[in-house]
Amino acid sequence: TDAAKTAYRQIIDLRFKEAQPLIDRIKKETPNNLVVYHLENYIDFLTVYIEEDKEAFARAEIRKNQRLRKIENGDRKSPYYLYLQADMRMQWALARIKFEEWFGAFKDINQAYKLLEKNEAQFPDFMPNKKDLGIIHAMVSSVPSGIEWISSLEGDLKKGKRELQEVIRYASKNDFLFEQETYILYAYVLMQFGNDEEGAWKIINQSKLNPKASPTAAFLMANIAMKSGYNDEAIQILEQCAKGTKFHPFPYLEYMLGLAKLHRLDGDADQALKRYLQNFKGRDYIKQSYRLLAWHELVHDRPAGYQKYMQKALTEGNTFLGADESAMQEAQNGVAPNKDILKARLLFDGGYFQRAYNMLILQSNKQFEHQKTELEYHYFLARSLHSLKRYDEALKQYKFVISKGRNATWYYACRAALESGRIYEILKDKKRARVAYEDCVTIRPKEHRYDLHQKAKTQLKKLEN
Repeated sequence: TDAAKTAYRQIIDLRFKEAQPLIDRIKKETPNNLVVYHLENYIDFLTVYIEEDKEAFARAEIRKNQRLRKIENGDRKSPYYLYLQADMRMQWALARIKFEEWFGAFKDINQAYKLLEKNEAQFPDFMPNKKDLGIIHAMVSSVPSGIEWISSLEGDLKKGKRELQEVIRYASKNDFLFEQETYILYAYVLMQFGNDEEGAWKIINQSKLNPKASPTAAFLMANIAMKSGYNDEAIQILEQCAKGTKFHPFPYLEYMLGLAKLHRLDGDADQALKRYLQNFKGRDYIKQSYRLLAWHELVHDRPAGYQKYMQKALTEGNTFLGADESAMQEAQNGVAPNKDILKARLLFDGGYFQRAYNMLILQSNKQFEHQKTELEYHYFLARSLHSLKRYDEALKQYKFVISKGRNATWYYACRAALESGRIYEILKDKKRARVAYEDCVTIRPKEHRYDLHQKAKTQLKKLEN
């Protein structure tokens, strides 16, 4: 109904205070319209995902189970009957992943997939169903073989992309409620599973997402912009994004703004990071925020400030995330990064590849005191050359990093092997690409090991296919 569509759009824009009275009205006026329970689940899911409150998550799960039981008693002849159950399980899988409840998340995805497959057989032209199947097919395509829970699912990146493309084509000609959601999912598929950051940025800009009217739109567009090398655009999006009391608080946007500004070496990058630490009551990116504040101090020639914030990184927050764990290791190590290499690293992470290269090449004749600094220098020189498409020079630098850092605790050698494989794929040398990815899996750093090994195994699986 029109009222349900309005409530959905308000929820997606984090305008929960406006959506809930409308949901209550729908319940009163049309009590048989069970879509209200899906809408309420959206509110709980988004709230839990943003706030990272484990106790609130437990309470919300009780409500989710109650809603599912009500939907299960609904009209079995409706295409929404199985779809709503599947979509709610997919939402909860994402929430579980946030709290490292891996088995529960995998179970929810399995259940969602079975419901969607059954619904597809009954209603082959039902577009919301194709939206969810598209993301599952794409996601599962990147999971390495040998993981038992995934064996019952069908992973196919091309199929997932085709399904999402079909929904986008349909939405361009029809009034489709989930149009924006589909654009978002397709952009993430291109970026996360297809390694096509440029394509993801192009698709998200074709959508009707308006970051000035929706914090969710600002988050999604800025996130893709930052990962696609459009850091200036990300800063503009985040500075102009919707704010105010009518929106549910979303402090993570401040973290993103601080990080993006730090990548550009802006003098006021610390302000947004401080606002994040002041307003966020969850658990993630606390240590990392203090490390970013320390880096901000260091690149602006304030070494005492670096020490002050790294002490905070040592004592505040936790290490559930890889970024927070890495911040903790730097704090425990007690050795400040080389200022010039750190500047180049930040510029590189922001997509300013030529500036990063120019800064690094000025240090080429220096003798570095620590092994970590030497590896870091050659690693970021390689990454800059790689991004500038100077592949032969990049491969030489990666080879140096792998040979010198294979047995070190840092991630540089492992990531160098992964990136070497990607260059060989670009050069159509599948044999050397396979050797590089296999080498990546044999290198076992303390930081980022699981993530890097998973990426290498994913690429090996794609080469096999």
